Amino acid sequence: MQTNTPPRNPSRRTPAGRGAPTRGRSIRLTRRGRLVLVMTGAVVAGAAVVVPLLSLVGGRAGAATLVIPEGWRASQVYDAVDKALALPAGSTKGSVGSAGLKLPGDAGGNPEGYLFPAAYPLDKDATPQSVLRVMVDTANQRFGWAPVAAGAQRDAMNVYQAVTIASIAQAEAVGKADMGKVARVVLNRLQRGMPLQMDSTLNYALNRSTLDTTVNDTRIENPYNSYQRMGLPPTPIDNPGTDAMRAALNPPPGNWLYFVTVKPGDTRFTADFAEHQRNVADFNAAQRTRNQRSPQVTQAPR
Repeated sequence: MQTNTPPRNPSRRTPAGRGAPTRGRSIRLTRRGRLVLVMTGAVVAGAAVVVPLLSLVGGRAGAATLVIPEGWRASQVYDAVDKALALPAGSTKGSVGSAGLKLPGDAGGNPEGYLFPAAYPLDKDATPQSVLRVMVDTANQRFGWAPVAAGAQRDAMNVYQAVTIASIAQAEAVGKADMGKVARVVLNRLQRGMPLQMDSTLNYALNRSTLDTTVNDTRIENPYNSYQRMGLPPTPIDNPGTDAMRAALNPPPGNWLYFVTVKPGDTRFTADFAEHQRNVADFNAAQRTRNQRSPQVTQAPR
């Protein structure tokens, strides 16, 4: 079991991994080469599934379609539903308790992770409650069938925990090809009793999406701070798509514990901390070449 050693310079830290000694400093476990949860356009991979909301809420068809991209947080989904239904801000969030959502007991009434990313045609009579119900019902259909449960049991977890790992893979991986490896890093760290030390969970705690994480950030008291807390966060940290869920249930074999995205298309996974340090040096060199700020590092957990 590892703990975080306070750094001498509590400013910014490197975008990469940590979890092993490095002469008083270490590098973060993960860093994506781009910001997470950024909407890049109306047509997204997560919107490939079109859910027939019309037949579930009744009434005649309207012109609007609500697109929920893979990896959006619940807060983003709530805002999008408010705008799609022309409701005051906060209306959808406030309707969660009255929507009768069929969520796992572990969720504690929080639909994060179960607002399935898809394209939802909106009926003129749609309400926040009806839209949320369809999203959650869709997630249950996708996540609740027998092969999913069998895949979760294979790694001694339940489906809700698998969704949580999928949400981390969704947030951390630069693309679909790396999701399985990210999930394997999560599982390897859990099995070794290592803290996850994921910036994505910390960003969730701080309600932001950023590539800049300070040492002081990692010290906050919050159940989603995976630098201070062991195990998985208490809930998913976004709403993962099918590819991320598949990655969480069937990650490739490997002993990886660290990864860093040196540049787009070049994410390096390793089990060797010395190799990881070299990868991080390449990352920093690439950052300097692009005339970007060079992050600093922190001390290693011991």
